[in-house]
Amino acid sequence: MSKGNSKRHIKLLLKNLCKYYQEAGGKIDILDNIDAEFYQGEVVALVGKSGTGKTTLLNLISGIDNPDSGEVWIGETLITGLSEDQLTLIRRNQVGIVFQFFNLIPTLSVIENVALPSELNRLGSNKSRLRAQQLLERVNLGDRLNSYPDVLSGGEQQRVAIARALINDPDLILADEPTGNLDDETAKEILDLLLSVARETGKTMIIATHSLEIINYADQVYTIHNGKLFSE
Repeated sequence: MSKGNSKRHIKLLLKNLCKYYQEAGGKIDILDNIDAEFYQGEVVALVGKSGTGKTTLLNLISGIDNPDSGEVWIGETLITGLSEDQLTLIRRNQVGIVFQFFNLIPTLSVIENVALPSELNRLGSNKSRLRAQQLLERVNLGDRLNSYPDVLSGGEQQRVAIARALINDPDLILADEPTGNLDDETAKEILDLLLSVARETGKTMIIATHSLEIINYADQVYTIHNGKLFSE
């Protein structure tokens, strides 16, 4: 896939994005004037050691955190400066998030966990559960619909989390160290699943990881170093 083709649709745009923290010794720049374009249907790897700012960048993209300056555009929408209610709707409809620690609700069954974001979108319980069942079958958990998270393996819980991220059919998927808590074999299975989902559905996916294996599969690879974003 050629990069920088202006005819392709830009799904995510970052402009002069900055984030810093105040410590006793002064200001610590986490992200310093980040500029980047991500295109519809691309798989993007964001690699680097822990603590370099990968999670911070994903949090800014999703609106979970706010930049100190700069802009985040998702499609034609400038999300920087939106209210928390508006950002919640953006995340619910346009962004799917896969976390390292799964973030499943322990008191809900597998199918209830997956269907919940759709029900919050007022799709209706029956339609939400049908969509959830289809997605769980897609991630090979069609036989665990009524199980609870505490009886699932780490890999199975991450598959549930992936299905949940897809339930509202977002164009943009953010995966933050999605294999960080998994053994090597299970991590490869989850990575393969994420990549196949992105390729089959044409979604833009940004995967933050310390694993270099994904470099061989990504359309774009970025590294954060000393607050700067470098294209590989």
